[in-house]
Amino acid sequence: MTTQTHLIHSRRFLPLFVTQLLGAFNDNLFKNAMVLYVVYSVYQSEKAEAQFSAIASGVFILPFFILSAISGQLADMTDKARIIRIVKAAEIGIMAVGAVGLLLAWQGIAVHSLAIPLMLLALLGMGIHSTFFGPIKYAILPQHLHPSEVLAGTGLVEAGTYIAILAGTIVAGWIPVEWAAGGVIGTALLGYLVSRQVPPAPPFHDPDPLDFHFIRASIDLVRNTMHDRRVFLAIMAISFFWTIGAVLFIQFTPLTKNVLTASKEVASLFMVIFSIGVAIGSMSVNALLKGKVSARFSPPSVIAMGLFVVGFFMVCRQWVPHPENGLMNVGRFIAQPLAVPLLACLFGIAVSGGMFVVPLYAFLTTFVDKAQTSRTIAANNIVNSGAMVFGSLIAIALSAAGIAIVHQLLLSAAMCLVSAWIAAQLVKAERAAA
Repeated sequence: MTTQTHLIHSRRFLPLFVTQLLGAFNDNLFKNAMVLYVVYSVYQSEKAEAQFSAIASGVFILPFFILSAISGQLADMTDKARIIRIVKAAEIGIMAVGAVGLLLAWQGIAVHSLAIPLMLLALLGMGIHSTFFGPIKYAILPQHLHPSEVLAGTGLVEAGTYIAILAGTIVAGWIPVEWAAGGVIGTALLGYLVSRQVPPAPPFHDPDPLDFHFIRASIDLVRNTMHDRRVFLAIMAISFFWTIGAVLFIQFTPLTKNVLTASKEVASLFMVIFSIGVAIGSMSVNALLKGKVSARFSPPSVIAMGLFVVGFFMVCRQWVPHPENGLMNVGRFIAQPLAVPLLACLFGIAVSGGMFVVPLYAFLTTFVDKAQTSRTIAANNIVNSGAMVFGSLIAIALSAAGIAIVHQLLLSAAMCLVSAWIAAQLVKAERAAA
């Protein structure tokens, strides 16, 4: 904890940390304001709501799959701090488009023909924004931090991300949609101002020619990165984790409304608890590992995550809905006999998830050459996004097939077993290398 406290006060870390925090906050303020408004105020069908939630997730993830190879090349051949400033300036324009969509939806003007397409366009723009920022937020850490600080810095970035998700989710669930429209523009402006304080992070070598053929560049990037078995296994384990996360996030809002018969404030509460749990898990694993980068806690963590998902499913199956009294607010929801076990399972999913994924990200940034860290993270993002898009498509297909959303939770539990097996193989490779 001493290392983490020291980093928070350091200019080597603080501006990047705050910039990332504001970006994650804005992503989630906008996305949750959009999804909550559409699910609770536009659609009146579980199938349509689940499909819209999945489409929104897919739209945000798609740029990672298409553009990560280019973003990784740029980050390794250009000053990373300069890219951060360009990306944060672009966020202002993107959020202006999203704000117009939110305001049109609030006024009931061309909701289906214009407002929703504008909001999805802005969400796509934020996906592109995150695609170019994502490799930098981890790859810049070994450049600005000492080797003994990288795990602590990675944990803080991951915890800060989920604290920001927590804040964005709370605000989106509790303020009117028209306030959210102003909030996303103001946050983008503040993020740009803070980004100007990030110290320079020049490339380690002369620039290579930039390959704009994204398919060829993506294939080459993934192939060149995954020749190391440990890196390959870490990327695969992270990919399955984010597939699980994508499916869970898709399910939360429709499940809250249609299975638990609860209001959008309760859906926001779910995201809050999930975010707090991941932040706690992210910080805790650094304390357990005492600053040493290792995957040894990842297999038991993701097994625990799967067990908590099964527990969450079982509680949902026993839940007694109350549609005749309207959607429950937070107070009525908490008063239900099964509310505490449900929230405890959700919290357990999040804590164990944070403990699983943080060492794997630190592993990627410390076991490769510093000149290749951005490309390694970009290759990870390509595989992650492909897996998440696949998970979103599965969720859409299951909803279209009429499979109840509560039963879709079992898909996430099954994927935890696959993640545990991959993480166990990584631990074996780690010990063999040692």
